[in-house]
Amino acid sequence: MTVLRPATLAAALAARSEHPGALLVAGGTDAMVAINSGRLRAEVTVDLTGVGELASWSRSGSTIRIGSGLTYTRLIAELGDLCPGLAMASRTVGSPQIRNRGTVGGNVATASPAGDALPPLVAAGAVIELASTDGVRRVPIGAFLVGPKRSLLAPNELITAIELPVARGPQQFSKVGPRNAMVIAVCSLAVDVDVASRRVAVAIGSAGPTTLRALEAEAVASAAIDWTTGALGDADLARFAALVAQAARPIDDVRGTAAYRRHALAVLARRSLGWSLEALRRAVA
Repeated sequence: MTVLRPATLAAALAARSEHPGALLVAGGTDAMVAINSGRLRAEVTVDLTGVGELASWSRSGSTIRIGSGLTYTRLIAELGDLCPGLAMASRTVGSPQIRNRGTVGGNVATASPAGDALPPLVAAGAVIELASTDGVRRVPIGAFLVGPKRSLLAPNELITAIELPVARGPQQFSKVGPRNAMVIAVCSLAVDVDVASRRVAVAIGSAGPTTLRALEAEAVASAAIDWTTGALGDADLARFAALVAQAARPIDDVRGTAAYRRHALAVLARRSLGWSLEALRRAVA
């Protein structure tokens, strides 16, 4: 195996262009599982850990730009106030050792329906920055994720950054699994309450071929919430939860049945929106 270790983004893009079939490794937490199981072999590996441009983040006005090589540990420590939903999801990823190595860009690149970082990014309306020697393009994450472990990433491109707005209200992430972390989600849910635009966004993980929005549920909640007090009636909350479950497209597998996933998502939806509105009520009190 040939291992390339570029020290700059320009060198990394050149390596990607010259070896479009190469394995890209930042944290390597997903790649090593596939290699150890015999499902992945690569003649050329591009090690991105030396590319400093990928391991930073910045804020410009109301937009956060997260380098694809930023680890979960740093994201939790440095972005918890600006992107709380994403920070919550990051806390559930693996063990401390995995969070020290794993990167948010790797989770996006893997494009697994069970990726913990994906629901909060989809709910927030994140944009994925893709770069190659031909230039840079930006793709909304909902369009970028096209199927189970399939995305719009071209063979000559790198994910260089993820852009998302600073939270404009309470955010929540929750998931169901045998334990809180170090586990693949049976199902997961992100709720983003945007007080400024009076909008609720919901994204469902691990209950469909890719991360899904619950558009009808979003519309019901956005219209029913009293945005001056954070109040929401029990009937509207129940309808919201039912519509979230209805939006899922789960299957039966070794981690759970489709029926269980729908039930669990309804519970997560009711609790997550309830927690979000409780935080909103405290803020306006």
